[in-house]
Amino acid sequence: MAWQWFHKLGSPRWFYEKTSRWLTWFAPLSVALLLVGLTWGLAFAPVDAKQGNSYRIIYIHMPAAVLSLAGYYLMAIAGGIGLIWKMKLPFMVMQSAAYVGAALTALTLITGSLWGYPTWGTFWEWDARNIFMLILLFLYLSIIMLGRVYPVREAADKACAILALVGTVNVPIIYKSVDWWYSLHQPASIKLTGSSSIHPSMLYPLLLCIVAYYCFYTLSLILYTRQEILAREARTKWVSELVNTQSSHTKD
Repeated sequence: MAWQWFHKLGSPRWFYEKTSRWLTWFAPLSVALLLVGLTWGLAFAPVDAKQGNSYRIIYIHMPAAVLSLAGYYLMAIAGGIGLIWKMKLPFMVMQSAAYVGAALTALTLITGSLWGYPTWGTFWEWDARNIFMLILLFLYLSIIMLGRVYPVREAADKACAILALVGTVNVPIIYKSVDWWYSLHQPASIKLTGSSSIHPSMLYPLLLCIVAYYCFYTLSLILYTRQEILAREARTKWVSELVNTQSSHTKD
């Protein structure tokens, strides 16, 4: 009985039914937080003394970077759970996280380039952090492609999980790249220990944006995982009943 909750987490049907209730309130909450945070940062935060208004892209760039790194850990952990306990749902979460993570990493690189031009005078520099963020994007894309090319689903899941776990070594390198090598990137603006280098009037909307991105990431991951469940469990009885029920409601 003590581990019943854990085995429920491995049930695709339990996850699908449970998240159906969550989405009714979590989806509007995530969108609202994102709109408020971005509006506050992009329109109402003060102008930076050195960078002017160009710094405002931080409210899109930094939360995306934070989630692209944290999301990789989540993806790798899901893959590890799937390998160890041989559960189906963690593998579905892993694949879904790869799509969301790839999109966030691409957004990080694009917004970083747009921010880099007025700051550094170039859209791209072979800076250590840029290089390892690009590697992160390739890791996400590799996991997506591995999941598609293998003809056997179980083999694809295992290969993706192993690659995800091996790739975790890249994440701490990204975090520490500005300390280990000469970098055009500035050190972290938000610090868990000590005072942050960003003014509170700019910091508070940034923190709200990070929270909003976490919520939106969770929402996106849930939606992708639900689609993955329907695709993989299409031949099961409960999915067939669900599709028939939805079809009858549509006709009515």
